[in-house]
Amino acid sequence: MEHALLWSILAALASGVLGAMGMGGGGVLVIYLTLALSTEQLEAQGINLLFFLPCAVISLIINHKRKLVDFKTAILIAATGLPATMLGIWIAGEMNTKWLGWVFAAFLIVVGLKELFSKSPANAQK
Repeated sequence: MEHALLWSILAALASGVLGAMGMGGGGVLVIYLTLALSTEQLEAQGINLLFFLPCAVISLIINHKRKLVDFKTAILIAATGLPATMLGIWIAGEMNTKWLGWVFAAFLIVVGLKELFSKSPANAQK
């Protein structure tokens, strides 16, 4: 039991650090929850969303203080993103858990390959 707690703490720290660096720490958290703790895919993704909320609030506060937040654009994105999120939640709830895991894995692979083979902004200008 003590090892499970240690691994959970390490997975949470890795997720937080990777998320703070913009590398998708949520993927690490979902993979850990499903593979190491045998959490159902839909539940793991829900936990990931709850984990994301405090990170998003902190990021919003920090970036607002730095005057980096365009609230007009943020409201537009939220107004379109919220209905899309609700649709995604409904679709995920209707899917077989096994297929949901495969879709999530495929998404991670596609995003990983895109990041691996895309030019960074610094190199794109050269």
